[in-house]
Amino acid sequence: MLRIIACLLVVCLTHGISIERPEHDRPLITSSLIDHINSVQSSWIAGPTKFESWPLKSIKRLMGVKDGYLDKLKEIKPIVHDVPNDIPASFDARENWPNCPTIKEVRDQGSCGSCWAFGAVEAMSDRVCIVSKGAVNAHISAEDLVDCCSSCGFGCDGGFPQAAWEYYKKTGLVTGGNYNSKEGCEPYTIASCDHHVNKTLPPCGGEQPTPKCVKKCIDGYTIPWAKDKHFGKTVYSVKSDVKQIQTEIMTNGPVETAFTV
Repeated sequence: MLRIIACLLVVCLTHGISIERPEHDRPLITSSLIDHINSVQSSWIAGPTKFESWPLKSIKRLMGVKDGYLDKLKEIKPIVHDVPNDIPASFDARENWPNCPTIKEVRDQGSCGSCWAFGAVEAMSDRVCIVSKGAVNAHISAEDLVDCCSSCGFGCDGGFPQAAWEYYKKTGLVTGGNYNSKEGCEPYTIASCDHHVNKTLPPCGGEQPTPKCVKKCIDGYTIPWAKDKHFGKTVYSVKSDVKQIQTEIMTNGPVETAFTV
């Protein structure tokens, strides 16, 4: 969920002709860039990372929050907690709410810039369980949010986290598990892939197009689409203050956040 703006120039010489590689095919992080960073400051040391040889187009697949999200976030009234004096040094939501298994899960968005949606539905799923004291264990559908929320942004091409929560309150979202899970009304339809290393899944390829919005549950799911909807009660933001965020998590559960680099 990063926004990275970079300008790199790579020139190849072939038979005396200068050919510039397209910007999206150029490596984003180079040894010369690392050397330059280290030469102009001393507060930290830059070094090679797993992204060193990645072209810009591959880096962009990891980003899903669109520019302007901070301006939109300011439109939402923040909650202000009375911060306790005894905030613990560590807090594990999985241990605090052991009857909510979704808290420990990390879903796979595949080759789709839908982190804005996944961050939302995973926190929504956790909070539904927490507020129901474990009575409701449901996966809120990322598929429904990515495909059908036109006001949220651009589906697999990125979106606005706060709009996802507003949509959840006003329109509601059905249930749906991971790719190929056949769980819930609308499971995710974009295949899982290996984002950084080669293991058992195929490597992530090009960006997938946003699936068509289909307001219908999968075959075999017995609850009608309209009746499977879950709704949020209120939408609020949390101030960019460590203790406020800590208190929010300890009180109400996981949050969705975005940051800019």
